[in-house]
Amino acid sequence: MSGPTAGPLAGIRIIEFAGIGPGPFCGMMLADHGAEVIRIDRATGGRGGSQPVTTKDVLARGRKSVALNLKNEEGVALARKLAASADGIIEGFRPGVMERLGLGPDELLSDNPKLVYGRMTGWGQTGPYAPYAGHDINYIALAGALAHYGRKGDKPTPPINMVGDFGGGGMMLAYGMLAALLNVARGGEGQVIDCAMTDGTAVLMGMMHGMKNMGVWQEEQGVNMLDTGAHFYDTYETADGKFISIGSIEPQFYAELRRLAGLEDDAAFDAQHDRGQWDALKDKLTALFKGKTQAEWNAIMEHTDVCYAPVLTMSEAAEHPHNVARGTFIEVAGDKQPAPAPRYSVTQNPVPPAAPLPGDDTDAILESIGIDADGRAALKSAGTVS
Repeated sequence: MSGPTAGPLAGIRIIEFAGIGPGPFCGMMLADHGAEVIRIDRATGGRGGSQPVTTKDVLARGRKSVALNLKNEEGVALARKLAASADGIIEGFRPGVMERLGLGPDELLSDNPKLVYGRMTGWGQTGPYAPYAGHDINYIALAGALAHYGRKGDKPTPPINMVGDFGGGGMMLAYGMLAALLNVARGGEGQVIDCAMTDGTAVLMGMMHGMKNMGVWQEEQGVNMLDTGAHFYDTYETADGKFISIGSIEPQFYAELRRLAGLEDDAAFDAQHDRGQWDALKDKLTALFKGKTQAEWNAIMEHTDVCYAPVLTMSEAAEHPHNVARGTFIEVAGDKQPAPAPRYSVTQNPVPPAAPLPGDDTDAILESIGIDADGRAALKSAGTVS
């Protein structure tokens, strides 16, 4: 596909070695924006991890799948041939695994000097933790982020796995892949991207490091303006057990909050930035917002400059009028899921196809690298592909 409906990455081929979490998220981002992403699945059909292999897997959408047995030489040779036909690869194994398979950077870059070799790990390719297992919660802990998620007096609370796996991991790798691909397009060499979730998470904390350096961020959690310390930047329960979010930081937005909440005449709220008053003012807002339902507060505060929004579940978000108007969510094979983002003025990201099952595209992919029907049949008989 080419032209305005192909996505801006049309013509780019990426080989993704199947994994879980941040690697697939990177692959999804590239596929959503037009790249041809070919996932090398295991010939046994699994991908590791505890999640089932299913067409409902949002992170696996938009791919083609070839199922190879990388435990035999012919399977490794096929993977090398695919990488030689590609602009980039993505792998998320522990350091040393790809080298032991014979698919490390030395081999693949010798085959294809323009290749962008994307490596996704938690701790990075080097460092004392590099050989060991971990998960998002561990990576964001070591990066200095987890200590700052949570309310005052509570233990740190991980923000599911948004920060390490996806923000500091998969999205960071997608950015690195595009930067390196752009460098190649301008005449540069192929290269290896060492994307560590610890590094990426630390970068995401850049604003907080700056605020700490300026003396306006305390390292105690839950006492700062953006970490639920402030009464004007928090969530509040409503009469029906739902929640709303308030982010009235700037003085004009804070004034609008006071006006619409009926607090203009309460002089206590004049002390917006007096940290010594925040707890007492939060108690007052807690009682106030508990007096009406979420729908009633929506009627008062939506479409104003309070900096307000109802707190929605995934299902509720898909039905909210703003998200419906923008097409923020789409339906793929009968399932609601987020639409590709961001969007462009000229190229248009098509609705991605559902995730393939392992090996769905084996024949077509092998044919694209010159393996005829007899060759494919022999590979299947030998258990090299499935």
